[in-house]
Amino acid sequence: MNEILEKIKSKYEITDVLQKRDDLLFFSIGKKLLVDILNYLKELEGFTHLIMLSSVDWLEENKFQLTYILNHPVNKYDIAIRVDIDRDNPVMDSIHHLWIHAQTDQREIKELFGIDFPGSPGVNDDFVLEDWDDIPPMRRDFDTLKYATDNFFPREGRKSYDTKEYMKSKLYPDQG
Repeated sequence: MNEILEKIKSKYEITDVLQKRDDLLFFSIGKKLLVDILNYLKELEGFTHLIMLSSVDWLEENKFQLTYILNHPVNKYDIAIRVDIDRDNPVMDSIHHLWIHAQTDQREIKELFGIDFPGSPGVNDDFVLEDWDDIPPMRRDFDTLKYATDNFFPREGRKSYDTKEYMKSKLYPDQG
C-alpha cells in the first residue's frame, strides 16, 4: 500500500491521507484532478473495479463530499478517493467512460442529492422518485416532517409493543 501511495503522491496533490486498514486507504483530491487520477489508477495501477460512488451532504460546510472506492483485484486492496463539491454549484465530471456502471450511481446521486454529472447517460431521467418536485430528499435541509404533513393524510401514531410478548400473543393466543 505504501508503494502505491508514494506513486500517487509523486503525481498528484493529495490531502487527508488515512489508512483505515492494511488493505484500505482514503485520501482527498481536488475536483479538477479526479477524472485524471481515476484514469491513472485504473489503466496504469490495476484498480480495475469501481466498487461504489457515494455522497455525503456537509450542510454546515456548504459542500458535498463524493467518495469513489476502487478495488485492485490482484493485490486485494482498496483506495477511497474523496472530492468536495460546492453545494451552491453541485456539478462533477462524469466517469461513465471509465466504468459504465458509474452512470447508475451518478443518476441516483443526481436525483437524491442534486449533484449533476453532465454527459452521463440518463442522468436527468427519473431513477426512483417519479415526478419529484421538491428539493432532493437526501439533502440535509430537506424537511421530511413538512413534506409528509403537506403530502399525506394524517393518521394515528404507531403503537409500541414488547416484541416477545406480542409474538407470544399472536403465535400462541390460547396459551395466554
